[in-house]
Amino acid sequence: MDTSFVIATFIASAIAYSVSLLLGTLGELLTERAGHVNLGVEGMMLMGGACGYVTAVKTDNLLLALFAAAAGAALGALLYAILTVTLRANQNVSGLALTTFGAGLANTLGSTVAKSNTPDHITAFFSFHPFSLGDVQNPILRFLNVSLLSHDVFVYASILLAVFLSWFLFKTKEGLSLRMVGENPAAADASGVNVTRIKYMYILIGGMLCGLGGLYIPLVLQRTWHADITAGKGWIVVALVIFVRWHPIKAIGGAFVFGALSIVGMTIQQFTQISSLVIFNQYIMVMYPYVLTIIVLVITYARKKAWRGPSSVGNSYFREER
Repeated sequence: MDTSFVIATFIASAIAYSVSLLLGTLGELLTERAGHVNLGVEGMMLMGGACGYVTAVKTDNLLLALFAAAAGAALGALLYAILTVTLRANQNVSGLALTTFGAGLANTLGSTVAKSNTPDHITAFFSFHPFSLGDVQNPILRFLNVSLLSHDVFVYASILLAVFLSWFLFKTKEGLSLRMVGENPAAADASGVNVTRIKYMYILIGGMLCGLGGLYIPLVLQRTWHADITAGKGWIVVALVIFVRWHPIKAIGGAFVFGALSIVGMTIQQFTQISSLVIFNQYIMVMYPYVLTIIVLVITYARKKAWRGPSSVGNSYFREER
């Protein structure tokens, strides 16, 4: 067995599986930076995935599929925004309701294409690897090619998006306004920032990114649809935002770690002696991402000096109360 090739393949698979987590994390990160914790990420990812995949199967058009995924998840985010921003409903309850609603709607819609596969035209697009070195023989170049360079455009675009959002949050006036709203909406309002606009805009943009992350799973990773296809990734995203300290660049590494944990069981099975150990049993290893999620939450909230995110996150803002 070529161990270096197995490791390179594992890294490549971990990167591919991290895309949906990264996009979801970036979306939830923007939402929380606006002062709202949206526990409906799972529902929005499912809605985006179902709307986008059905559109892809029916039209064989990738752009329409991406638009449908973003629009479907944005609809869920809009419902959440109306409840929590305008009506000032409890954010946790609203998010949980969105997850239940989104899952039911997505599974119903997705069942219409459950026996379909991703159209060949779209599969061909994602099979194009712009930075691939081809069939190289040098061991080092081969390792780099397999692990880092043989990915579709969507992978590199999601990483670039994380870099862009980092610049946007910390280097632009609009990014400063967003962070102000998350920290102290009353002070932001007093300084002339339109708090309602900021909240609505970034809740919707965050939902769209979650929807695109949800679409990547059936469209590229599994190339078909089945019920509850996100398999709890939305809940991992909520913890990932805390894990990466609400920072877009750190989200790249955090998503990779959780993506690697999601598929490490399949890789370990290739090594018979290791896989025979109980802790490396494939069924036990499925739990690893969720165990790490619990550990992250415990460590974060056990540390008294740890930054626990934007000060106003989870609290509704009423202008007349400032």
